[in-house]
Order: sequence, then C-alpha cells, then structure tokens
Amino acid sequence: MTLWGRKEQCTQLDRLLVEVRAGRSRALVVRGEPGIGKTALLKYAADTAPDFQVARAEGVESETVLPFAALHQLCGRMLNRLDRLPGPQREALGVAFGLRSGDAPDRFLVGLAVLGLLSEVAAEQPLLCLIDDVQWLDQASAQALAFVARRLDAESVAVIFGSRDLEAAPNLADVAELALERLSDADARALLASVIPGRLDEPVRNRIIAESGGNPLALLELPRGAELAGGFGVAGPLPLTGRIEQSFLRQIAPLPETTRRLLLLAAAEPTGDPVLLWRAADRLGIGVEAADAAECEGLLELGARVIFRHPLVRSAIYRSASPKERREVHRALAEATYPRLDPDRRAWHLAQAAPGPDEDIAAELQRSADRAQTRGGFAAAAAFLERSAALTLEPGQQARRALAAAQATSQSGAFDAALRLLAMAEAGPLEGLEHAQVDLLRAQIAVASSRGNEAPSLLLKAAQRLEQLDIGLARETYLQALSAAMYPGRFATCGGLRKAAEAALAAPPAAERVAAHDPLLDGLALLITKGHAAAAPALKRAVSAIRSDDVSGEEGLRWLWQVCLAAQMLWDDESWDLLSTRRVELAREAGALGVLPIALSQRAGLHLYEGDFAAAASLIEEAAMVTEVTGCELRPYACLALAAFRGQEHQIAELNQTGIADLVRQDERVGLVFIQWATALLYNGLSRYEDALVAARQASDNPDELVFPLWAAVELVEAAARSGVPEQAADALERISDSTRASGSDWALGVEACARALLSEGEGAERLYRKALERLGRTRVRMALARAHLLYGEWLRRENRRTDAREQLRTAHQMFVSMGAEGFGERAARELGATGERVRKRNPQTAIELTAREAQIARLAGDGLSNPEIAAQLFMSRRTVEYHLHKIFTKLAISTRNQLHLALASGRTEGPR
Repeated sequence: MTLWGRKEQCTQLDRLLVEVRAGRSRALVVRGEPGIGKTALLKYAADTAPDFQVARAEGVESETVLPFAALHQLCGRMLNRLDRLPGPQREALGVAFGLRSGDAPDRFLVGLAVLGLLSEVAAEQPLLCLIDDVQWLDQASAQALAFVARRLDAESVAVIFGSRDLEAAPNLADVAELALERLSDADARALLASVIPGRLDEPVRNRIIAESGGNPLALLELPRGAELAGGFGVAGPLPLTGRIEQSFLRQIAPLPETTRRLLLLAAAEPTGDPVLLWRAADRLGIGVEAADAAECEGLLELGARVIFRHPLVRSAIYRSASPKERREVHRALAEATYPRLDPDRRAWHLAQAAPGPDEDIAAELQRSADRAQTRGGFAAAAAFLERSAALTLEPGQQARRALAAAQATSQSGAFDAALRLLAMAEAGPLEGLEHAQVDLLRAQIAVASSRGNEAPSLLLKAAQRLEQLDIGLARETYLQALSAAMYPGRFATCGGLRKAAEAALAAPPAAERVAAHDPLLDGLALLITKGHAAAAPALKRAVSAIRSDDVSGEEGLRWLWQVCLAAQMLWDDESWDLLSTRRVELAREAGALGVLPIALSQRAGLHLYEGDFAAAASLIEEAAMVTEVTGCELRPYACLALAAFRGQEHQIAELNQTGIADLVRQDERVGLVFIQWATALLYNGLSRYEDALVAARQASDNPDELVFPLWAAVELVEAAARSGVPEQAADALERISDSTRASGSDWALGVEACARALLSEGEGAERLYRKALERLGRTRVRMALARAHLLYGEWLRRENRRTDAREQLRTAHQMFVSMGAEGFGERAARELGATGERVRKRNPQTAIELTAREAQIARLAGDGLSNPEIAAQLFMSRRTVEYHLHKIFTKLAISTRNQLHLALASGRTEGPR
C-alpha cells in the first residue's frame, strides 16, 4: 500500500510495530487537520500488521455523552477474559460496561482494568489498538485510554490514536506524537494524477492543487463530480473542512431520496449496528434497495458494521439535514431501540426528536443520568441532565435539574460549564436548602479548581446558610472551610483560619454527635482560637473515633487526612501510623486516585520520622506515578522533606527555586512555611546553625498555621542554642511546651525534654537528655531518638567526658548512616572525630543501584506481594511487573523472590538519590 508523501511516517509506524513485536509497548498520537491522512495511516498500520490482533474504536460526535461508548467498542470482544483481572478491576469494568450493578467506579481503576485486559490479550498475540477521531471520544473513554497510553511498558501492545489537535485530546498531551503536514506540491500532483490520470486540463489541475492546499482528502474528494473539462470552481471562501463536506454533498445530491434518508439515518445512529439501522429504516418506509446507490458511490459500507468512507461524510450528511429531518430519524431510531437493552441511547434519541418541552422525555433523561452516574459517567450524566432541564417547562423542576446537572458537570471536571449551569439554576425558584447547595457547590468548585482565596469564604457562606436547614451538613461544611483555609493561610480573603474557626465555634452543636468529623471540627477550631490545652481533649476524641472500626470507608477517605494532622499535632506517632496506613489502604481499595498521592505523601512523612527513608522514597515515587497517570498536580512537599532529612542541599535548592514561586502565585502560605521548616532541618543537619535559625524563625512566626511552625520551633531551639543566642529560643520553647504537655505522649515529652536540655546546664541538662532518650526510645520516631543521642553526645564532649560522648555519638552515627541521613551523619562523624575516634566512611561503590521503579517492585515483592497485587498497587500490568523483576534478579544475581528480602536488608541495594 502506497501513501503519497507519507514515506517517513509509514517508516515510523513500521519501527513502532517492530518494537512491539520485540515485547515492548508503544503509544502514538497521529495528529493533523481533517482530511490530512490520519485514518489512512491507521489503516496502513493495520494492513502491515497481519501477525497482530487488531482492536478498533472511533469517536462519534453524537456519542460523546454516553459513558465508555468508545471503550466498549475497543474491548467488547475481549470481555471473555474479564475473570483474569483482579477483583476490584473486574468489578470496576463490569459496572462501567453495565454488566453488573455497583457504586460508580473510579475512572482510573477502569483504566487499570483496561490495561490489564489488553495485557491479557497481548499475552497470546501482539495487539494493535486503533482509536480514530479522538476529539469525539466520550470523556470516560478518553480518560481511560489516556491512562492506558501512559502506563504501557512491556505488554506487546501498540495503541495508535488519530486526533485533530492537542486541544481536542488534552489527556494525550504527553504521549509521543506524529504530526502530519500537508503534502508538498510534487506529492499533491502525484496523488491527484493517481486518482484521475489524463482527465484534467492543466489550468483545472493547478486550481485543484491550489484549492486543496496539500490536503490529501481534498485532493481525492474535490474533483469528484466536478466539471473537469470545462473548469473547476469552489463555492465561496469556506474552510477546507467545509469544502470537503460540500464535495461529499455534491456526490449525495443526485442519489434517490430514500438513499439520502438512509444515509441520514445511519449518520444519526453512531453504534454502527446494521440490525438497528434496518429496524429504524423500516419505520420510515425505507427498503434494503436504498443502500445500493450509497454503496456503489463508496459512501457507505454495510457489513457486520455500518461504516462511512470518512467521518466527514457522516458530519456532512447530518449537518446538512433540516431540523425536521433530524427529528424524524431520531424518532425512528428511538422507536427501533429496545428500552430494556439500551434505555439511555433510546432516551437520547427521544430527546433529539423532541420539538419542544416534554416532561416525559425529561424524566426519562433524568433516569438515564442516574444510571450514568452509577457507572461513573459524570460527563454523560451532566449531558442528560442539561438536556432534561432544557426540555422541562415547570420553572422549579427546571432549576432543580439544572442544579443536578451542575453537580454532575463539576464531578466530571468541567468547572466553567458547571458554573454556567449553576447560574441557570439560580435563575429559577429554588428553596432554602437548594440555595445552600448552590453556595456549597460553588465553593467546592473553587477548591477543586484551585481558585484558592475564594474557597474559604464561599464555604463559610454555605455553612452559615445551612445552619438553619441541616446542622450536620453545616458543621461538615465548616470543617471543609477550615481545611480550605489551611492552604492559603493568612493570604485568604476571608481572614484566614481564625475567622473560619470562630464561625465554626459559634455554630450550634449537632443534635447527635455520631460522626467522627464532629469532634475534629471542635478540636481544630479550639486549637486555632484557644491553643493546644483547650483543643487536646477534642482532638483526642476525634482520633479515637476515627480509629474505631465503625467508621465507613467513605467517611475515612473524606476526613482521615485531617485526623492524621490531629495525630501529628498531638505527637501521637502510633495513631499517625495506624491512620496513615488505613488512608492509603482505603484509597487503594476504592481506586480513589485523586486521594492516593496525598495519602502516600502523608504516610511517607511518618516513615521519615521513623528513619525509614527507603520506604518513604518508595511511597513518594508511587505518588509521583499516580499523579503522572492521573494528570493531577502534587506539590513536592514530600520530596523536599526527604531531601532535608537526607541532607541534600542541592536538591533542596532546586525544589525551592520552582516551589516558592508556585506557592506565592497560588497563595499557599502553608507551603512556604513547610519550605522554611525543611530548610531549617537541613541546615541544622549540616551544622549551619545561623542559616537554620533564620529559616526556623520565619517558619515558627506563623500562628495561623498548625503543624509546621511547631516543628520549626524545635529546629529554632537547636539552632539558637548552637548559634550562641539561647535567649532567642525562649518563646519557641514555650510553644513547644504548650503542645507537648497537652499531648502527654512519649514523643511529645521526649521532644520537650531534649529542647529544654539544650537550654540547660550541668546535672539538669544531663537529666533532661536521659529523660528524652528514655521517652523517645519507647516510640517509633527513630530520627528524633538519633538526634537526641547526637545532642547528648555533643553536650558530653563539651563537658570533656569523651568516653561517654563516644558512646552516644557512635550510636547516633550508626543510626544516621543506616537511615541515609547524610547531613546529620557527617555532623556525628565530625563530633566523633573530635573525641579522638576514627570514623570509617561508607563506600558507596558497594551498593547496587536500582531504578526508582525497580526499587519499588523489589520492596513489594520482598514483602510477599504477588505480581498481580504489585501491578494493581503500582498501576501497571502483570507482564510489566514480570519484566522488571527479571531485570532486578539479574542486577542482584539472585534467582528467587525469597532472596529479595535478604538482598534489600543487607544494604546491597539503593534507589536513585
């Protein structure tokens, strides 16, 4: 098969297929204007891959509202392998395809299920997936297929997309691209000559070449039906797509009326089902002979599927029809569609056939929206509800349906469209609770769309309106307002955390305090307004309530991050461990990939305090992997903290260079405080105490923030004591004491004892250091314990007790080295050297370096997870896990999974630093 002017592009496709045959997966977006040859190149790929299984899907403009329509086209024949997928993936895809009932599946869990399904098919024979007209894919399918494209690795799968432009396929922006340009003059002339050799006068040929602009489809279609001998003209300055469609219409115009009606019927029926097409045709009195002329002209192919020669044929036919003609064919299609088999498509056809408001159809569309939402098709639900509102005559009902459409549209991520629907709802006669729901949704959109400063004030407004209507929902909304205000901090237009906390405290109490978030609201509000002593009892109740087994998964996902925050403020390392573990597990089980990266980062923070930097790095890499596949943004807080604990100044500087500017632009005060705390921690480890003091003072001077100013106060006491200005630490020590005494935990009292020891002398200092070691030794926060050994050892050396100092410093050094805390480790080594002990340096050449992904897989496999379990956790296919394990075994010179744990524990391996 020859494609004029596309030799280089065909060669690139040939290379792609060679790589897939060799066991590697590839994804490619073929991009270009209509008629430029995308469909032809996809056909070339299929024709040159006889050894591949080929699966196809194409976007259809009228199908964009039906969730997973394109995905069902692609995977429909693969569903016999559904039972090979892990349970959560199998259930998610089953619900998405309407094979079983259940809660709406997470869209990325559906994507992971599709990845697993394609991998299972490719295990038998290389698989080529061709997805054309991406710009018309339904949103659910587009997101799932983009997920798959980014996660392909070692599955022998090729996925080739055809799309008009990047704006039409934003989910695929980071996928390899093959951009198609217009043909050169020479190639355009050669293509035209291959179609109509010897039949054109030269002036006519030149006119066609000029008008087509090197567009292959224009060169093929514009001459059809033209007066080639007497001259060629183009009707008016239409865009190229319009001219091509006009060319198709000129071909259609001479056809019999019944053939033209059949073509319009096929254009309005996007599934390509010939049985449905002929049932509808029968209702319009169209016989099978009507297809003959269309097939003879090559406009339509009627076989196992109804296929137009080109998507522009479909659009030309549909757009040129009158509204009355469109309504007639949609009515026939609705009547031909069995309600029990496909009620949603039938409802959509009925809606398109309606000449004006119709309550029966509007109600049916509302039921279709409910079904779409249970399958996770929020964009489809929004489309059904918006059309339902348009067909509703009664103003109150119309406003309620517009509000429901706005809620579904917001869940689909189309925030501007949701705000437009909210305005439509507000124009109607809403009731009190519905007005509050409008305020709440507007605030939630502000939070989700990062319109930072608006969110707290909007949430407060919604909460205050809800007080008279639903006090439980009002208190829940106050908690959301507090959470939103934590990020902008003092930059928030509503006055920050304090205003939100005061409003929450002034609200009436809930009638029944059964929800776990209720004491959390009290605790956070009291903490902000009255301090740790007043807040500690309520915060402890909140932590205890959510630790109980009675808390639902949904409630846990919503509030666990704030309760983890409460555990940190209470210096409760055991609860931080339990709750952060549960939050990660809940997010994984539910497939809540929007929540998972933050849950992983919060869990990584505990690992840093535990001194398990390898585990923290693995979770940070997993969080980055999730944000990569979801396209979400995650601030590099965890990376920054890891670099600070490790003592990596260069990495901190790189992260700060971009991070500070972003945080200022987004008005995220808490992020700036975090950076200052991390910088103080870094410089204390590097013995640059004056620099640490500056950063710690900046971070701790933020009473509106919650956790990081407190942690910065700990760094401030150490930096001030080592800088010879202990008087600057007095206020910081007082803040630490207020918090630690209200907590009463071993971690809290150990940290306080260590801070007081830094500012004490003689026997008092030694007694406090020993108390700190005793308290911290009963906790899981090994980093704090190692620092206590270091500080005690430094104090002993300055007291000229070298033998005692060596014992403490040696312990500290060994702990820091085993963790990978290079800055503190070097500091301990220098102190040991000052006592006269020689410190042997670790030889980094002895370690075997694994990539970040290999380190993750090795750790999980060493923990006993199976390949399918690892694949599900890391959002990849089982075959990709097998591929990486083979590489890991080769690098480590081992042959079984049982040897992995020993290899990792021996310190022979390390991930990238």
